[in-house]
Amino acid sequence: MARSHRLFELMQALRRHRRTVSGASLAQELGVSLRTIRRDVATLQGMGADIDGEPGLGYILKPGFLLPPLSFTEEEVQALMIGAQWVSRQTDDKFAFAVKNALAKISAVLPVEMRPTLEDETFYISKPLSVATTIDLSEIRRALRDQCKLSITLSIEHAPKDPQVIWPIMLGFIESRRHLAAWCEGDSRYRVIDMDDIAQAQVLTERYTRNRRQLIKEWRALEILPCNVRGETC
Repeated sequence: MARSHRLFELMQALRRHRRTVSGASLAQELGVSLRTIRRDVATLQGMGADIDGEPGLGYILKPGFLLPPLSFTEEEVQALMIGAQWVSRQTDDKFAFAVKNALAKISAVLPVEMRPTLEDETFYISKPLSVATTIDLSEIRRALRDQCKLSITLSIEHAPKDPQVIWPIMLGFIESRRHLAAWCEGDSRYRVIDMDDIAQAQVLTERYTRNRRQLIKEWRALEILPCNVRGETC
């Protein structure tokens, strides 16, 4: 394995481990000696990588350091293309534009011989069969990112007609449907709402105070189905 590729693989391994990992574990994972790991860690530290730790204690990579991409395998490029197609056809226009920009950046750093793989139409991802919602998904994503509350009005018969305030925590794409998991302030419980059932949605300036990751953890434990599947009131 070339040294530059080995350094890149070590960086990737350190990124995968969010807690301190021993040099022996890294050596086993990468198929090199412990001595090589120690030498390569020192090299990366000399290049500016913020790696905490020392021999015998383990290592952890702090956020913020990026090596320029060195190479992609053919399968990695194909995986990127499949993911890019899915995002551009299943989400919203702003994400589709972001995907186009990202692919252009990837193409710029790919070796010339790998670029045909990026442009090869080997796989096809279809658009959703039907999407009735007129809600701007980029606004929903903004609410998720900034932990902003949403005021929504539902169109299903059994739902209240007045606007409801929810804390959006996750946007899901399940087959051809889009669902929003949220904590509802009105009755203090989690719900999974079909996006097609939302007639109006407004991002509020007020933010919810609890951490979204903790809310997701609680919601996952409850295994809640979309509310209109069981005829519940949303």
